[in-house]
Amino acid sequence: MTIRKVDLNMNEEEKYLVIKKLVDTDGNKNRSAINLNCSIRHVNRMIQGYLKEGKSFFVHGNKGRKPSHSLTQETKQLVLDLYRTKYWGANFTHYSELLLKFEGIKISPSTINSILMQEYMLSPKARRATKKRIKKKLQEQKESATSKKEIAKISERIVDIQDAHPRRPRCAYTGEMIQMDASCP
Repeated sequence: MTIRKVDLNMNEEEKYLVIKKLVDTDGNKNRSAINLNCSIRHVNRMIQGYLKEGKSFFVHGNKGRKPSHSLTQETKQLVLDLYRTKYWGANFTHYSELLLKFEGIKISPSTINSILMQEYMLSPKARRATKKRIKKKLQEQKESATSKKEIAKISERIVDIQDAHPRRPRCAYTGEMIQMDASCP
């Protein structure tokens, strides 16, 4: 028998309290099943578990464990460092392909997006709404910052977001850009 730390979340706590009350007062199993949104058979199973293990029965066995498919902190840091140094300017889909091809790291573009967005690094394909949302978050952080060093760092990130990966410089004169239509007539 393994001893688990008893720290219940809200759902587990609710199940524990309903089953405890049911056992203590010899209450109605049908009403408990309706309250917990489960079957009477499951209520019986929870009663047996409560009587055998107590409160620890309601704690999930994987609670507090890191998922086996999650990335390590070192891999996340490597992804950040490689993007800052070697692959700056690549969009996230292309960056994931480059990581697989040259570095041997298989990570999905959505995971790369979440890793880089935590550091407020935007994709070259980021839209105006995303830039505005991130800028607003950084402005709020800047207002709540206490030291001048933090404020300077946040201000630098805001400027980076405003200038995030411009596509091309604007033309100086109207009609200056030459565009071609390559479709068949």
